Amino acid sequence: MTDIAQEHLNGALAAENADPRVVSVSRDTGHHFSKVNCRSITLLAGLGVEGDAHMGVTVKHRSRVRRDPSQPNLRQVHLIHAELIDALQEQGFAVSAGAMGENITTRGIDLLGLPRGSRLRIGATAIVEVTGLRNPCIQLDTFQPGLMAATLGRDAQGNLIRKAGVMGIVLAGGIVRTDDLIGLALPDGRRDPLEPV
Repeated sequence: MTDIAQEHLNGALAAENADPRVVSVSRDTGHHFSKVNCRSITLLAGLGVEGDAHMGVTVKHRSRVRRDPSQPNLRQVHLIHAELIDALQEQGFAVSAGAMGENITTRGIDLLGLPRGSRLRIGATAIVEVTGLRNPCIQLDTFQPGLMAATLGRDAQGNLIRKAGVMGIVLAGGIVRTDDLIGLALPDGRRDPLEPV
């Protein structure tokens, strides 16, 4: 495990004790950049967010569909940490929960530092397995100029850091609401750092 991955993992473990929770939930039936905030969303096992354009067993993101529509959908649920939104707002960006296309906005958990295969229990029954990082794309600049660069960084060794959240699949369904608590179960054995999916 790299130093940066270990640092993030340590942060993730520390954040686990800070009562991580959901601060917003969002979905959109169309392939729009931003998603609409809702009172609650329903996660469906093996599919994703009910009523969301990215729900399905196979990939739904248009660029990936063009390459191979039969790929498994490792991007059923998109999660972004509210701490990123706070930092972007401090830099002058007009972003809010759901604006960057996430389904679940979290607070108090270091999403980027989780190893692949981490499981998030959200609310009473929903379980999301983290599959990888969201790769920031040029659509961020279409939303607001400079936003893509603001969601990228470099660590001390010059490695690229992608800050735009994580993707996951739904292992167990359930209703997710604002203020739901988030539990964390790290994978047994080897803990691989997240890569873009």
